[in-house]
Amino acid sequence: MKLLFDEHLSYRLAVRLADIFPDSKHVKDSNLQTKDDLRIWEFAKEHEFVIVTKDSDFIDITNVRGYPPYLIWIRSGNVRVSDIEGRIRKNAIRILNSFENQIVGVIQIR
Repeated sequence: MKLLFDEHLSYRLAVRLADIFPDSKHVKDSNLQTKDDLRIWEFAKEHEFVIVTKDSDFIDITNVRGYPPYLIWIRSGNVRVSDIEGRIRKNAIRILNSFENQIVGVIQIR
């Protein structure tokens, strides 16, 4: 499973979580940092990424268009990169099981 981190999250997360989620990227790695959310959503679907975001707009798109791509919605204020990394690591098994088995389309992490 590979993650696509949106522009509101640090590009460092893709590298820091590569041991669990290899081939993950940040939107800037694919020249998507200035693209609208729908274009990012389409890219994620086409390339089989799970979108990691703080942005509720992706929820709105998914409610209309369905899954995939799956979403990890980070529901926290401004926190350190290490805090977000830790939260994703803590939920890694849940993320992998839920999306690989298509149990849910969105996981919220607080």
